[in-house]
Amino acid sequence: MIDWFNNLGANTQFALFTAVKAVGAFAVLMTMVAYVVLVERRVCAFIQGRLGPNRAGPFGLLQPAADAVKAFFKEEVVPAHVRKVFYILAPAIALIPAILNLAVIPFGSTLGNPDNKMVLADLNVGILYVFGIVSLGVYSIVLAGYAANSKYPFLGGIRSSAQMISYEIAMGMSVIPIFLLVGDLNLSRIIEFQIGTVAWLPAWLPLPNWLVFQTPMTFLAFCIFLAAAFAETNRTPFDLPEAEQELAGGYNIEYSSIKFALFFMGEYAAMIIASCIMVTLFFGGWTLPWLGLDQPATTLIGGVLHIGIFLGKVFLFLLLFVWVRWMWPRFRYDQLMNLGWLRFIPLALANIVVTAVWLWWQAN
Repeated sequence: MIDWFNNLGANTQFALFTAVKAVGAFAVLMTMVAYVVLVERRVCAFIQGRLGPNRAGPFGLLQPAADAVKAFFKEEVVPAHVRKVFYILAPAIALIPAILNLAVIPFGSTLGNPDNKMVLADLNVGILYVFGIVSLGVYSIVLAGYAANSKYPFLGGIRSSAQMISYEIAMGMSVIPIFLLVGDLNLSRIIEFQIGTVAWLPAWLPLPNWLVFQTPMTFLAFCIFLAAAFAETNRTPFDLPEAEQELAGGYNIEYSSIKFALFFMGEYAAMIIASCIMVTLFFGGWTLPWLGLDQPATTLIGGVLHIGIFLGKVFLFLLLFVWVRWMWPRFRYDQLMNLGWLRFIPLALANIVVTAVWLWWQAN
């Protein structure tokens, strides 16, 4: 097999390796979507003093498979009053942004060869691509609310459009200090900038040189980005588009079967991608300096370890998303919008100015 691969042309090898990475990344994303749901249900049960799903397979590990079978074979009801084209299109769009954003995530360094980068498309404007694709996610919820041709789903869609657009501004502005500091929009180079330990600390305190630890401005940028990520993924305490007490379930109330499941798959996939972006921008991506794993891998085992480190950091963020959902109360909608427009956006703008002045002062 290795000889056959080596006999192929360089372009064919690159195309084949990229295809394998794409299929592998998609498979990992879908597997994580399934099992993050299981983790959420188990954590929720733990917080509430229950057992959670534990009947399907050992320790309930086959529960995602049971849920998938139920979603596919459950009777689908299409109300007569819906706008059918948009009704069908909305859940289909739910997963697309997360899948497209997989292309620019550096989920590892290399795989035994400097040319075998663990990223599908190493774009020089990677983060701009991410924000451009993320902004498409609002269409799924807005179309679902409009297509339902019903009062409560429509209100949920309007809420979502206002919420996601508002927090996209804060999220986009929050990362500008990172690019002022790094001087690059390429996600791989942002990770390389975080290699090593923080220079201004003593040798006996080897704090990773991750951007979240480098300056107060980058730490503030992370805090704003994290809060905006909860709003962008419609997670508690910012899950107003689907507030049951007010909207009876919100934008997806008229959906059933696999279409209903696609919305939740899209939400969890978006949560995973948001975690990947935070790990890449603020927590060093695949680097772990304490074990000497902060240089691009030169062996197959080193490359696999870097992928494992990246996924481990992502899992910790997913656990944070889950824990917050079951521990924090929901905001009122006016509080949500005030927080975005009157707190986060001015704070992110001030952070940009302070970072620019600080860099100018250092340069002079």
